[in-house]
Amino acid sequence: MSIKHLKHLFAPASVAVIGASDKPQRIGTRVLANLVDGGYGGALWPVNPRHDRLHDLRCYGKVGALPSPPELAILCTPPASIAGLIADLGARGTRAAIVMTAGLEAHRAGARSVRQAMLEAARPHRMRILGPGSVGLQVPAQGLNASFTHLAAALGKLAFVSQSGALGTAVLDWASLRGIGFSTFVAMGEGADVDFGDLLDYLAADNDTAAILLCVERISCARKFMSAGRLAARGKPVIVLKVGRDPQPEAELAFDAAIRRAGMLRVYSTEDLFDAVETLARARQQRGERLAVLTNGGGLGLIAADALQTGGATLANLSPETAERLRQLQAPQSNPLDLLADAPVERYSGAVAALLQEPQADALLFLHAPTAMVPSALIAEALAPQLKAASRNVLSCWLGGRSVAAARQVFSDAGLPTYDTPEKAVHGFLQIVQYRRNQDLLMEVPARVPAAAAPQRAAAQALVSAALAAGHTALDARDTCALLAAYGIPMAATEFAADAEQALAAARRIGYPVALKAGAHDIGRKADVGGVVLDLEDDAMLHAAACAMRERVRRLRPAAGPGFAVQQMARRPQAQELAIRVRVDGVFGPVILFGQGGPAAEVAEMADDRVAGLPPLNMVLARDMVGRTRMARLLAGYGDHAPADLEAIGRVLVQVAEMVADLPELAELEINPLLADANGVLALDADIRLAPPRATDSMAIRPYPQALEQELAWQGRTIVLRPIRPEDAPQHLAFFRALAPDDVRLRFFSAMRELPPSQLARLTQIDYDRAMAFIATGYGADGQPETLGVVRAVVDADNQSAEFAIIVRSDLKGLGLGRILFQKLVDYFRDRGTAELSGEALSENHGVQDLVRHFGGAVLPHAEAGMVNLRLPLQTVN
Repeated sequence: MSIKHLKHLFAPASVAVIGASDKPQRIGTRVLANLVDGGYGGALWPVNPRHDRLHDLRCYGKVGALPSPPELAILCTPPASIAGLIADLGARGTRAAIVMTAGLEAHRAGARSVRQAMLEAARPHRMRILGPGSVGLQVPAQGLNASFTHLAAALGKLAFVSQSGALGTAVLDWASLRGIGFSTFVAMGEGADVDFGDLLDYLAADNDTAAILLCVERISCARKFMSAGRLAARGKPVIVLKVGRDPQPEAELAFDAAIRRAGMLRVYSTEDLFDAVETLARARQQRGERLAVLTNGGGLGLIAADALQTGGATLANLSPETAERLRQLQAPQSNPLDLLADAPVERYSGAVAALLQEPQADALLFLHAPTAMVPSALIAEALAPQLKAASRNVLSCWLGGRSVAAARQVFSDAGLPTYDTPEKAVHGFLQIVQYRRNQDLLMEVPARVPAAAAPQRAAAQALVSAALAAGHTALDARDTCALLAAYGIPMAATEFAADAEQALAAARRIGYPVALKAGAHDIGRKADVGGVVLDLEDDAMLHAAACAMRERVRRLRPAAGPGFAVQQMARRPQAQELAIRVRVDGVFGPVILFGQGGPAAEVAEMADDRVAGLPPLNMVLARDMVGRTRMARLLAGYGDHAPADLEAIGRVLVQVAEMVADLPELAELEINPLLADANGVLALDADIRLAPPRATDSMAIRPYPQALEQELAWQGRTIVLRPIRPEDAPQHLAFFRALAPDDVRLRFFSAMRELPPSQLARLTQIDYDRAMAFIATGYGADGQPETLGVVRAVVDADNQSAEFAIIVRSDLKGLGLGRILFQKLVDYFRDRGTAELSGEALSENHGVQDLVRHFGGAVLPHAEAGMVNLRLPLQTVN
C-alpha cells in the first residue's frame, strides 16, 4: 500500500468526523471538540443524521451529502457500519481514515470479520487506515488533534508512536508536566493497515521530527519494519519499548537483535522510556562517550561514576589546560569534580566554563544537592544560560524535593535534560552512547571473506533436496558433516558405521579413546535420546555403548534408522566450548544464537549467556555478537590460556548465516560444542532439522542477491556485474580516487576530494529491499579486484519511483560500460514492478542525458537553474 496517502493522515485539508455527537460519553464528541479546540484550520465536517449543527458547524446527515470528499475521515460509528462507510468514502476519493471503533474482529460481515471486510473495501482505492481501535493522532504544528485523548500535545520535535492508547495518553500526561512537546503523536490501535514500517518511513522524511519513540506490542511485517527502521535511524534516533515480554527467551533475543541491527535503541521499562523522552527531546548529537561530572557532593559523583562504569562508558580525563583553569578557581582538578557544599555561584560558573572547553569530554553531567549555603535556584538561574549555549550535551540532576523544585524548573524551561537521580542522569547519557554505538557498528567496514571460503551452494542444495525427497526431516551424521563441509565449517574427523561391528572397525582405525554418536536420519537432537557417549576406551566399552544406544533410539525414535558416527576424542585442553544455533522466529524469521556450549549450555543459568543476530552477517557483525557474551572475556585469554582465534569464530558465524540464506529448507541447526582456541575452531557435533522451504521473504533482512551476478566479456576481458557488498568498501574507495575531479563533480554535484567513511558505508552497505547498486568489477594488473563502474538506485516505499545515479571510471568512459550497467539496472527495477527511474543531473552532464534518451526516457526542466530532471518509465501502461 502507498505511503504517499499518509500525508492525508498528518496534513489533511479537510476532515470529516463520522459519528460526531454532543453526548458526553461518546468518542465522536471528544474527537470533534479536540479538533475545534486545537485550532484545526482546514474544512471540518461533522456527520450525524440526528444533528443539524455541532460546535457551531453544519452537521451532515450522511457521507454522500458532504461538499467534497474529505481528505481524512474519522470513524466513530458501530462496527457493523465500518466496512460500508470505508467503501463509500473510498469510492468518493477519500484516501485516509482513522477507525476509532474497536473490536472489529469479533463482529461478522457475512463470512468475514468486519475487520477483513474493512480492509477489502479500502484496497481498491489504496485508502490507508489507522486502526481499528485507534485513539487517534495529533500534529501540533498543523493544529490537528484528531484524537479522543484528554490532553493536547505541545509542539516539539519528538514523534511518539504507540499501539497502546493507554500508554500513549500516559506519556502525554507525563510530557505535559515537563514541558516536552511532540511533532507527531500516533496511537495505532490494532494496526490492521498502517503499521510501524509505514510510520517510520513517513517520519524519517519529516523535517519537523528530530527523534522517534516507538511503543511496540507486535510487529506485523518484519522486513518492512527493519528497512524503515534502518532508514529512519540513520537520520535520527529511534527508541523502542517492547510492551509485553515473550515467554520464549529466544523470541526476546530475536527482538533485541532486530532493533540493534536496524540501528535503533531498545529500552526495557516505562521508566526507561520516560527517561528517553527527557533525553531525546533535548539532546544534541554526540561524538564520543567520555563524561565530565560536576557536583557539590563527593558521594553524588561516586554514584555517577559507578553507574557510568557499569554501563561501559568512561569518565573524561582532564587536560593540563583544564586542570590549570580549575586550579585558578581554587577548585579540585579531578573528574568527578566536587566543588563542595559552600561553593559560590562564581565558582560554579567558572568550573562549568572550564569543563565545557575540555576537548576530551563529550558531555557534561551537573549534579547538585541542596545546601544552606547557596540557594539552588540562584545557582540554576546563573548556570542555565551558560549551559543552554553549550555545543555539547549537558545533563543534570537536582537531587531532592521542594528545596530544588524551583532550580529544576529553571533548567527544564531552558531545555536542559533534568533527572531525579544521578543514576537516571547517567542512564540518559548511556542511551545516547548506545544509540551512537549501534550506528557506528553499521558503518564499520567488514573484512572480505577469502574466496577459498566460498560455499559449495549447489552441492549443499542437492544434499538437502535429496533428504527431503526421501522423506527425512533431520539429516543423518554423514549428511550433516557434508553440509558443514560445504560451507567450510571445520568438523572433527568422523567415520560412519551401519552397526556395532562397523563402529568397532572404525574405532580401531581411528584409535581409542573415541566418541560414539547416533548417526541415523530423523533423530533430531542427539542429546534428547542419549545419542552421545564420550571417552570410550576400548572395544568392550564401545560395543556396550553401541548396543545400548541402538535400543534407546529404537524406543524413543522408532522411525529412525540404524547408524553411528565414530570420532576420535578431541584433546584441546585450552579450548572453550561454544554453541551456535539457528531457530526460526515467528516474526523475524531465521535467527542465529551464539553463546556457551557443551553441557553448561543446557543449564538454565548458563543459557542466559546467549546473544542473537539476524542473518545475513558479515565479520563486523559476527565479532560484535561474540563480544557481547560473557564468554568473550574467556575467549580473550586468561592465565596461561592464550586468546582464542576470534576471526575463526566469526567466520563460522558468517558461514552459518550464508547457509541460512541459501537453504530455505533449514528449520533448525545446532553446532554444540564448537571448540575454540588459539589454533582455530572445531565442530564436534551438530544437529540439523529440515522442513518445507520457507517463504522467500521470511528473512527479516534481504540477503545478498547471489542470483543477480552476471559474468560477461567486455573489451577483451571478463568482467562481472553484481550487486555491491559491504566488503567492497576498500575497492570502492580506490574507484572514487581514480575518478577525474570533473567526473566527481558531475556525479556528486560538488568537488569532493575524498569519500567520508560514513558516506562510503552508505554507498556499500545497502538495504537490498529498498535499493540496488550494481558494480562492474574485474581484476587489475596486480591481480586484485577493482571496480570499473557503478549504477545505483533507491526506490521509494511505494515502489513507484527509483532515484538513480551512474558513474564509470574516468579512463573507461565511451566504451559502452555505462549502457551495460544501466541496462542491468533497468531490467532489475522493471522486474520488481517499479513504475519509473528518476534522477537529477547538472545541465552540462550530457552523457547521462544521452543515456536516458537512448533507453526511451526524457530530460525535463528543473526548478533549479543549471539542473535537469531525468525520467524513464519502466512499465507499459494499458
